Amino acid sequence: MCKRSIINFPSICLKSFLSVILIFLLIGVCFKVKAQNVQVEARLDRVSIPIGDQTLLHISAQLPVKTELTFPQLVDSIGKVQIVKSLKTDTAIDKNNPNQETITHSYAVTSFDAGVYVLPQFTFHTKTGDLKTGTVTLQVKAVPVDTTKSFYDIKQPLTVSYTLWDWLKDHWLAVLITLSVILLISGIVYYYKNRPKNVVPFIKAEPVLSADTIALNKLNVLRDKKLWQQNEVKLYYSELTDVLREYLEKRYQVKAHEQTTDEIFDGLKNKDIPQDNSSTLRQILTLADLVKFAKQQPAAFENEQSLDQAINFIMQTKHQPKPIDQEDLPK
Repeated sequence: MCKRSIINFPSICLKSFLSVILIFLLIGVCFKVKAQNVQVEARLDRVSIPIGDQTLLHISAQLPVKTELTFPQLVDSIGKVQIVKSLKTDTAIDKNNPNQETITHSYAVTSFDAGVYVLPQFTFHTKTGDLKTGTVTLQVKAVPVDTTKSFYDIKQPLTVSYTLWDWLKDHWLAVLITLSVILLISGIVYYYKNRPKNVVPFIKAEPVLSADTIALNKLNVLRDKKLWQQNEVKLYYSELTDVLREYLEKRYQVKAHEQTTDEIFDGLKNKDIPQDNSSTLRQILTLADLVKFAKQQPAAFENEQSLDQAINFIMQTKHQPKPIDQEDLPK
């Protein structure tokens, strides 16, 4: 039993070693196949250009989608070939194989020296190794000069007709802005010249009438109404006392409209009113109270007498301006 185990051990180890080598070979083949799936290329739109002209250099890579690949970086020039500008990167999916795509970087190139220029290989970097394009050749041709012709002067500038319409087309924006400003200023000026002016209406100042003048005017109007003659006795005495109460408020500053007859005389007791005038006023107000509240019917002469007494009371108690002392006058 022991001899068989010792004899089989080397053969088992050999088989394991060969299996490992086979695995690494398969991995290497996969990497190689994957690298072979990436194809890089460099080409020119035109391989021959006049001096100073431009052509496009295309550097492309055909590879499986999502494969990590680093393009070569081109900055300013490749030898005497100048890189004018870098164009937008183009990516195209293969119609026959959606898992395959082509990425192209394009550059506009030129040269100002005649000659034949070989652009070197461009290197792409991948995780499995570097890939290089082939070389491309660019021929830059010089402008042929006809030496058989004599030298001649530079042609003078051609005279081109330049009309007002041409000038307007070249400067339409400035003209539009200028016209807009002129119209705006004209509109503002027109508005301020023709806008409705706020005319302050002239109000004639009415003369300020004294309390006695107002009362006497109202009593004369009351007389002309002839109310008691039309059996409107109560209305007649109501308007008569209203005139007297208004006069008392303005002349003696008592709230006669809000007070009874007794309250009015309580407010007038400290006022400078002669006794006979006070008695006349009491007689008028008392009679008016009897007519309004007790439905008394005075005689015709009493009605007329009450109006005359009211006029006489106002004339006797109206405000008298103080005489000017001669000594107070300016000399």
